[in-house]
Amino acid sequence: MNAGTTQDLAGKVALVSGASRGIGEATARGLARCGAHVVLTSRKREACEVVAASIREAGGSAEALAMHLGDPQAIEAAFAELDARGHAPDILVNNAATNPYYGPLSAQDLASFRKTLEVNVQGYFWTTVQAVQRMRAAGGGAIVNVASINAKRAAPGQGAYSLSKAAIVSMTESFARELGPERIRVNAVLPGLTDTRFAAALTGDEKLMKVLRRQIPLGRAAAPEEIAGAIVFLCTPTAAYVNGAAWVVDGGLLS
Repeated sequence: MNAGTTQDLAGKVALVSGASRGIGEATARGLARCGAHVVLTSRKREACEVVAASIREAGGSAEALAMHLGDPQAIEAAFAELDARGHAPDILVNNAATNPYYGPLSAQDLASFRKTLEVNVQGYFWTTVQAVQRMRAAGGGAIVNVASINAKRAAPGQGAYSLSKAAIVSMTESFARELGPERIRVNAVLPGLTDTRFAAALTGDEKLMKVLRRQIPLGRAAAPEEIAGAIVFLCTPTAAYVNGAAWVVDGGLLS
């Protein structure tokens, strides 16, 4: 975006979790194109560094940082490292997620259930708390939580994942009400079926995809960039009056 437009993010620092591929990578690239300095995080810094390097080669500003959303101490350490670098985030995109179990919710083991909540709910919560402390000092900020249409309609075999995404929507609404007076906006994007490695078990099954395409009015899965567009918009000044929203981006599936 050109400097001076309402989607200009020059001078802003944006932290994106799960940024080594898929929706997170596309979001990081989109934020960089708007002028933000992007901090890409995942469990493995090396994977994010590959993306960060390509953003820099394209003229953007980016760096990589290891941060495991399932480990509160790792989250705290990542923010301490950002403090040391002088890069307090003005924008946070909580995107990293896990779904270690597929099957009946009543048959799920406790270990995989806990892991799902530790990353998808506790991780988003604690990352948000850490970011808010820095945003308050800066006088405001923008947070976008990547949930799922599963938050509104639980998917078969994905009970724990679905309930974790529903919790993220509720968390978004709670933080939005609490932080709005402090000029910190909190919103959620609920992607439908998206062509990523995370969803490969679905998108790679042609028989299943034939069924799913008939259910989606647009007749296809989304590209990661199509989800990222909504996320990036919510981070910009153009969305200055959007707070507490849960935007469904699903090709019309839930319509």
